[in-house]
Amino acid sequence: MSVLYSGDTNIGMKRKTNQDSILINPENKFFVVADGMGGHNGGDIASDMSVKLLPKFIDTKKGSLAPVELLDQAIRHVNKSIFDHSLKHTELEGMGTTISGVLFDKNQAHVANVGDSRVYLFNHKKMYQLTRDHSLVQERLNIGFYDREGARKDPQKNVLVRTVGYEEELEVDIFQYKISKNDLFLICSDGLHGKVADQDITHIINSELPNPSEATQENLDNIVSTLIKQANLNGGQDNISVIIAIAK
Repeated sequence: MSVLYSGDTNIGMKRKTNQDSILINPENKFFVVADGMGGHNGGDIASDMSVKLLPKFIDTKKGSLAPVELLDQAIRHVNKSIFDHSLKHTELEGMGTTISGVLFDKNQAHVANVGDSRVYLFNHKKMYQLTRDHSLVQERLNIGFYDREGARKDPQKNVLVRTVGYEEELEVDIFQYKISKNDLFLICSDGLHGKVADQDITHIINSELPNPSEATQENLDNIVSTLIKQANLNGGQDNISVIIAIAK
C-alpha cells in the first residue's frame, strides 16, 4: 500500500506565534499533528520536541515492536522527555502538547491520540471522527450534559484534561482501522475543526476530490490550502494545522 499525502501549518489571524507542529514522515508512513498548549509556557517547544523525537524513536524501535506498542511507547517516550525538560527549565513548567497521528502498516491504520487534535476518516464521501477529544467539553458530552452543537458554544471548549508532557505518566488512546483503497485521513488541530464545521470540511474535500481513486498531489495540496483558508476566513483565532493522507 502506498500513501499520497500533503500537509501544512499556519499561524492563523490572531496569534503572534505558531505553537503547532506537524510531522510528515513518508519513510515510515507516519503523520502527526501536535498543538502546543496555548496560554502555557513553552507550547511551541513541546510540539516541536514531539515531531522531532517521534520519528527518531520509531526508526530505532520499528521491527522490534508491533505497531500498537510502537506508537504507545513512542508517545510515552515523548511525554517523559517533555516533562523532564520542564523540570530542568522551571520557566517552562506546565508546557504540553496534543498529539494526533496515523501510522500506516500494511492494510492497517494505527491511530493515536492525546488531547483535542483529531483524526477523521473519509470513506464514500462521508466523514467519520476516529479520535475522541480529551477535553472538559467531551466529558460533558459523554454524560449527556448537552449535544454536539452545544459543545461548540461552550466557553471552556479549549480546556484539556489530558496532554503530552504535562504529567510524568500518560495514557494514550490507540485505535486500529482496516484500510480500504482510497480511504482518506484528515489529521488536524482545533484551529481547523474548531472553526470549520464538519459539514463544511466534508463539502470542501468532496468538491476538491470528487473521485478519490483519481487523486493527485495537486488535489491534496489544494484541499490543505482551502481548509486553512476557510479557517482563517472564519476568524482564524488559533493556529491551524492540516495533514491529508490517502491510501492508494
